[in-house]
Amino acid sequence: MKDTNLCGSSRRFLLDVSATSTTLSRRSTGLVIDGNALPARSDVVIVGAGLIGLSAAWRLARAGLTVTVIERDTVGAGASLAATGMLAPAAEHEPGSDPLLPLALESLTRWPGFRDELQAASGIGIDYREEGTLVLAIGRDEVDRLRFRHDLQIRSGLTARWLSGTEVRAREPALRPSVTAGLFCAEDHQVDPPLVMAALTRAAQAAGVTIVERCPVEALDWQGGRVRGVATPRGSASSETVILAAGAWSGQAGLLPDELALPVRPIRGQSLALKTNARTGNLSHMVWTEQVHMAPKADGHLIVGATVEDCGFVPGVTAGGLYALLEGARRVLPGIEEMEVAAVWSGFRPTSDDDAPIIDTLAPGLVAATGHHRNGYLLAPATADAVCALLTTGALPDFAHGFGLARFQRPARRAVA
Repeated sequence: MKDTNLCGSSRRFLLDVSATSTTLSRRSTGLVIDGNALPARSDVVIVGAGLIGLSAAWRLARAGLTVTVIERDTVGAGASLAATGMLAPAAEHEPGSDPLLPLALESLTRWPGFRDELQAASGIGIDYREEGTLVLAIGRDEVDRLRFRHDLQIRSGLTARWLSGTEVRAREPALRPSVTAGLFCAEDHQVDPPLVMAALTRAAQAAGVTIVERCPVEALDWQGGRVRGVATPRGSASSETVILAAGAWSGQAGLLPDELALPVRPIRGQSLALKTNARTGNLSHMVWTEQVHMAPKADGHLIVGATVEDCGFVPGVTAGGLYALLEGARRVLPGIEEMEVAAVWSGFRPTSDDDAPIIDTLAPGLVAATGHHRNGYLLAPATADAVCALLTTGALPDFAHGFGLARFQRPARRAVA
């Protein structure tokens, strides 16, 4: 998909939808976190109760560690409940992302086991779907770019099958006749984010994790060159290890010293949910175009996302963003005109300078697990397992090597004689 920057003139169309009941239906886990007191001490304190933070917390608690998760807002409020839930290494693969691909494929292989354990531990189904992704093209220019994408996928060892327009419409009859060609990425899967976050919350709590919401971490407790805990408005919490999993907020100034600053920034994404019915029908696969992606969910919603806006922490939904989404979807799926708009929302992707995660020990007692960009759901099992291995064995597994902070540091210039 092309990046869609809508932070300029359309900013004045900002709409406040945060209080509407339709928005809350897909921006909440549906679970109530009791007002937990901040424990004075835990083995591990995790900063951030998003997908990555809760996945790591659950794994660490199952390994026998006491874990406290501290969240500045509410569970999943940053990117986790704003995401589409794609597990799509093939559709996401693009020039320059070869270093990330082995981690993406490793994590995809871990998803079925992660799913089964999570559903068993929580009693909540997460709508794991394996129908695959269709990536579409309309017209000669888009077909040429799609062929380039297909060649890249094949060179990288990914499974993707070229389809004619007729073959695409045989799989998805509701698409427009103008769809010229497509790629079928059979091994791309998806989950439903509100269900995953609800399941993680319940599973983590059942494993003994304490989740403390609306409690921003104000400072790290440094003692003798080592992090020993965190300071918050509710008091201090000491620990052997602090894990920074604060998503887009991981790169904010003030928490880390300059030499450990993380190159992570927010990329806003706007999305919407359409309510399908027997008359409109729904898609069977995830469908990607150059403008949007569309993901059908078991509850009858069709999720359309997502804009890519490098505008800092500017919240909200804009008229320009919604227009881009609706027009991009309507271009290939005329039936959306009859679908009810059930919810609209925005969130902030945590994006590093190379769009790959940072999984690393930053200092004694301080670990980072952040910067997952558009691949948080895909990479969650591998990231959680990597963090758990790091804390329990002292080393990252081989599949997580290469994602440290050092890759962003430029070599020092040599003095000129």
